[in-house]
Amino acid sequence: MLEFVDGHPNASLERRDFDVSFGEKAFWSEFKYQRDTEIFGEAEPADHVYQIKLGAVRAFDLLADGRRQIGAFYLPGDIFGIETGDAHRFTSEAIVNTTVWIAKRRSIFGEGVEENISSTKDLLKVITRNLHHVENHLVLLGRQTALEKLAAFLMEMDRRLQSPSVMILPMTRRDIADYLGLTIETVSRTFSDLQRKGLVSLRGGQPRREIVLLHRSKLAHLVPVQHEKV
Repeated sequence: MLEFVDGHPNASLERRDFDVSFGEKAFWSEFKYQRDTEIFGEAEPADHVYQIKLGAVRAFDLLADGRRQIGAFYLPGDIFGIETGDAHRFTSEAIVNTTVWIAKRRSIFGEGVEENISSTKDLLKVITRNLHHVENHLVLLGRQTALEKLAAFLMEMDRRLQSPSVMILPMTRRDIADYLGLTIETVSRTFSDLQRKGLVSLRGGQPRREIVLLHRSKLAHLVPVQHEKV
């Protein structure tokens, strides 16, 4: 069982100062979440700001028919949980065992704009980057074929992971399916199709899958519109 800490019942905690680029005057605490553990829920108060140190997080919404729509994946270095209102719009969960830095929202932004100009600039950068991810996701969902969707997803992950020789995806095929608006079966068939075409090599097993992009340029040709690197 994980201990109950500062309103985060699902996390274990280490308190210390961190050298983080965002809200550097704030006091950051380190929380550790086990795989598939909720970090915060939809409609809960958005009192904290989060930055991933290790691991990965998915943000999702449960649709009226019970299906899950994943709106974003967050990777090490990403900041999430920033809302324009007072409550979270999505539920966020740790995909794998994950370590995050957490600071109180008001300790970063305070009450007065004038005394928090530098933090406001940092906030704008974070919001801009998150908006790019949202725009890319909307375009990705609008693609007509599963092959285009999966190719676009792999190119996005490749950019965000800085083009590693072996790409290790923390998310499962179900996660990928819920992100792309596809079924798990379709995602599996499309991975196999990409492998048969000689564009990717699949290694390892679930839930972590190692992927080698054998021909990035050919994979990119499957994606009609390329997005800016963010």
